[in-house]
Formats: sequence, structure tokens, C-alpha cells
Amino acid sequence: MKWQAHTSHQIRQQRAKMLADIRAFFQQRKVLEVETPALSQAGNTDPFIESFQSDHRYLHTSPEYPMKRLLASGSGDIYQICKVWRKEQAGRYHNPEFTLLEWYRVGFNYFQLMQETAELLQVLLGNKLKKEQQLFTYEEIFLEKLGINPHIASHDELIHCASENISGLSCEGLEQQAILDALLTHCIEPTFAKDRLTFIYNYPASQSALAQLHEEKDIQEKYVKKGGDGFLSKDSAPRRFFVAERFEVYLGQMELGNGYQEELGYERNKHILQSENRARSASKLKTVTLDQRFLAACKSGIPLTSGIAMGLDRVLMCITDQKSIQKVINFPWDEA
Repeated sequence: MKWQAHTSHQIRQQRAKMLADIRAFFQQRKVLEVETPALSQAGNTDPFIESFQSDHRYLHTSPEYPMKRLLASGSGDIYQICKVWRKEQAGRYHNPEFTLLEWYRVGFNYFQLMQETAELLQVLLGNKLKKEQQLFTYEEIFLEKLGINPHIASHDELIHCASENISGLSCEGLEQQAILDALLTHCIEPTFAKDRLTFIYNYPASQSALAQLHEEKDIQEKYVKKGGDGFLSKDSAPRRFFVAERFEVYLGQMELGNGYQEELGYERNKHILQSENRARSASKLKTVTLDQRFLAACKSGIPLTSGIAMGLDRVLMCITDQKSIQKVINFPWDEA
């Protein structure tokens, strides 16, 4: 029976330094460190994230809901470093118990938060970053790499694109979001430079989670026939679609964090949680108790805020050049 730690003492020291650097970073910016419960009466309704349960309570997958209750209570800017749990298979990039950094900035928009995220990662990653960070909208990166607009492409167009670019992938029964995810992970993420941060923002509305939405339009150019000659004209009926004001940050193809312009409205947050529970039921997953205290905080009023959750074990993998998350956790899942 293996009882020894998986990590070296050097990696343990590097983890301690990383945590100290994070706390110094936020102290300098007067962002308050807080704590919230790890076990809650309500859970995460997201059908793509599964919670652990214990004695009719949920181990949190993120401290998001109670931290937003603090925001509604007048906390101002806050951050938290905590253990969270997500019931997924342990693997190269995931341990079901992992360390999360989550922070919220009152009055920030998500572009300001992207800049602050880059500044923190520059502190933590140091000379790993050789080049200036790159920012792309979700639409831009799909058009550049695959020649397709993900917001307006039909299901058949996405299936064709996936079949052309991903060998051996069966799209039978896959929904639009699943195909987009496959194209992103198989065709786009591998092209990201290993020595710079890449930010992708303005995701499809279907992937909004609890982010705000805004409307955009795609003005198509087309040839219109006139007198036998073709001339270029703007489409008189631009296609309109909504995008989610959220972003993801990568180092190479390692996803490190997800940020949001937080949705603050009571009605929309309630609708999202209820819709997610319906999606869970349709997928034959167990429905989750809604966090009524979070919704009450939304009704009371949460200030304009942007927030981000960042996986610190993955950041430590980047700092220490480790290829597996198991190498930066003292006692990973199978030996905990």
C-alpha cells in the first residue's frame, strides 16, 4: 500500500509560495479574503457539473452562491481560496477534490477582470510567459481556425465541420453545444501558444451559466444580381444573436479559469436554475435543491460585479512543469 505523498518537497514549497503570492496580490488591491461553508443545503444545478452529497447536504462545487450573498450584504471586493468537489473521473487535469481561487470585483466589467486576471497570472507564472496575452472573441477564433461562425451556424453545418476536422468523431445524437465543445478542444485549443495567455470571450448564449447576455448582429455580405452583373451588397436583414459576457483563460491548451460579467437579476437567475434542473431531469440526472438564499440575495440586490473561478492545482502544474495534476496534490483522489 502506497502511503507516501505524491509531491516532492520542492513542489510543496512552490504551492506555499503561490498561495502567499495570491494573498499579497489581493492585499495590495484591498480585496478581502473570506470563508463560506463547504457543505450547503442547496447545490449546483448545472447539468454538466455533478455534486457530492453528504447527509442531505451538498459539498460545494464552487463558493459562488454564498460569496454573492456576501456581495449583497455589502462586503465589497472579496476572494476565497478553498477546496471544492466535483464528481468527475480523476485524470490528468482533474482531481475530484481540488483547490479553487474565486474572486469578485465590484464595479468591474469583464474586460477589466480579464486584465486583472492576466496581471495575477503574470505574478504567479513569471518567466513562463514569453509573449503578450492574446484576446479573441469566441466568434473570431472559430472563424480564424475553422471558417465558421459558431453563433449562427446550423446544426448540419457544425456536424459537417466536425466530421471534416475531427477524425473518428461520431456526431450522432450530439447537441449543438457538445459539437462546439468538441471543435474547441480538438481543433482550436491545441493551436494556443504554450508561452502566452489566451483569453476567449463572448461565448454562445447557450453557455452563459450565470453571465449577463448582450445582443450582437452578423451583417452578411452577398452578391446581388442586377442587369446581369453582380455587385457586392450588405444583407438587408442582419442575423441577430445573443452572446454571454464571459471568458476563459488558457496557458497553452490548459484552461485555468472562467470569468463572468455576473447576472444580477432575480428573475433571470431563478429562470436559469430552474431551466438547469429541467435539463438535468431530461438527462435522467437527479435534480438539485435550488439555493433560495442566493435567489433572495439577488432580489435584495447584488452590486454590478464581475467574478472568476481559477483552478489553482492547474496553475501549479504550469508553474512546476508537471504533466499531471496528480503530481501537484499531496494525496490525490485514489490515495486520499
